[in-house]
Amino acid sequence: MNSILLSIHPKYVENILSGAKKFEYRKRLASNNIEYIYIYSTSPVMKVVARVKVTDVLQASPTALWEKTKTASGISLQAYSEYFEGCKSAYAYELGDIQVYETPKYLHDFGVNTAPQSFVYIDGDTM
Repeated sequence: MNSILLSIHPKYVENILSGAKKFEYRKRLASNNIEYIYIYSTSPVMKVVARVKVTDVLQASPTALWEKTKTASGISLQAYSEYFEGCKSAYAYELGDIQVYETPKYLHDFGVNTAPQSFVYIDGDTM
């Protein structure tokens, strides 16, 4: 499987969909090479709203990764720093083409029963 479903807060989903956020930061990566990320917008939306092509995966210290990605981070330095506090390594999926669903989809459409804390592999071939 080369797709994952991520739970993302609605304010960050808006930034991804608007193009202001070109990087999705993570403390750990999926072990498989990821081609697509399916975006689950958390409460109050609680639906899968889009599919995004992954164009690159970055890894560096939190400071170095911020310097490389800050102009298209879509988040504040404070939020970024709080998220990576105490981490030696930071990761980012670089986001490419976005397919926004006209009608948002339910988790069960992807064979998922509950929103993932980090991520879940999915078979997105039919989406």
